[in-house]
Amino acid sequence: MTPRAYALAGPAYLAALLATDTQVSYPGQLALGALTWIALLLALRPLAPLARAQALGVVAFATVGEVTGSLVWGVYHYRLHNLPLFIPPAHGIVYLSGLALTRVVSVRKLVAAAAAGSIGWGLAGLTVLPRLDVAGAIGVPLLCLFLWRSRARATYAAVFIVVAALELYGTSIGTWRWARTLPGLGIADGNPPSGVASGYVWFDVMAMLVAPLLVAGVHWRYEVDPRSVRASQALGRPDAA
Repeated sequence: MTPRAYALAGPAYLAALLATDTQVSYPGQLALGALTWIALLLALRPLAPLARAQALGVVAFATVGEVTGSLVWGVYHYRLHNLPLFIPPAHGIVYLSGLALTRVVSVRKLVAAAAAGSIGWGLAGLTVLPRLDVAGAIGVPLLCLFLWRSRARATYAAVFIVVAALELYGTSIGTWRWARTLPGLGIADGNPPSGVASGYVWFDVMAMLVAPLLVAGVHWRYEVDPRSVRASQALGRPDAA
C-alpha cells in the first residue's frame, strides 16, 4: 500500500521543485531532473510490484503525452521551451500522491470534490474567468464519465485534485504556460484549462491496464529463465530443485 505520508510529501516536493525551476538555468534544471528521478525511485522502494509498475507506466505514457502536447503540437510550453528532465518522474510522483490521498480521504468525498471542482471550473472558464476556456470545458465530461463509471474512480478523483493544484500553481509562477488557442484548431484554451486532468486520466487508465501484464511478465520470466535457476542452485536455495 502507498504510504499515507505521500499525500502531503509528494505535492510538497513538487511545489518546491517548480518554484526552484523558475530560479535556475538549463544546467540547474538537469540537476533538478536527476534529483526528481532519485526521489521517485526512493518513493517506489516500499511499494508492491503492481504499484511500482503502475507509477512507471504513468511516467511512460505521460512522457509520450508531454512530447506530443508540448514539443510537437505546442499546446503548452515550459519556461525554457524544452521538456525538463524532471517532468517525466514528476508524473510518477503525482500518481503516487493520488494513490496516497485515497487512503486519507473517503472515496465519496474525493469523487464529489473532483466532480464539483471540474464542473465548476469548466463553467467558470466559459463564463466568468478572464480567459475563455472552451478546450478545457470539452475535457470535463470525459473526466466526469470516469468518475461515474470506473472502479478506479477514487484514484482518478485524487489525481485530479493533485493535478489541479499543481497546474494552478505552476502556471501562476511561470513554470509553463498554455497557448490561448489549440494550434491548428483555433479552440480557445485556458491557462490552465479546466479539463487538463482528463489527460491525466488517460495516462492512469493506460498504466493500470498495462501494469498487471508487466508484473506477470516479469514473474513468468523469473520462473522460466534458466539463468535464474542456475543462480538459485549456485546459492543452494531449497526451491532450486
